[in-house]
Amino acid sequence: MIGVVAVLKVQPDKTSEFEAVFLDLAAKVKANEPGAIVYQLTKSKTEAGVYKVLELYASEEALKHHGGTDYFKAAGAAMGPFMAARPEIEYLDAVE
Repeated sequence: MIGVVAVLKVQPDKTSEFEAVFLDLAAKVKANEPGAIVYQLTKSKTEAGVYKVLELYASEEALKHHGGTDYFKAAGAAMGPFMAARPEIEYLDAVE
């Protein structure tokens, strides 16, 4: 399994627009990607505008498939204007 933690910093006055785009993306991931075991947006309780996406994929192939989907690319473009900084992505190996 492959884990991903994506830290997304959003402009404080754009959080509702960001959440709408992301939740639409998450619904598409959950409906179309059986290899995406977890794909959950979370929001910081201590830092305004900071979100973390918790992701868990069954395999490297499932992760690559996710990044190559048209809806992922479209959501990234749609979220761009709401961002306050570049995403910080950390890739993790599951310990089993």
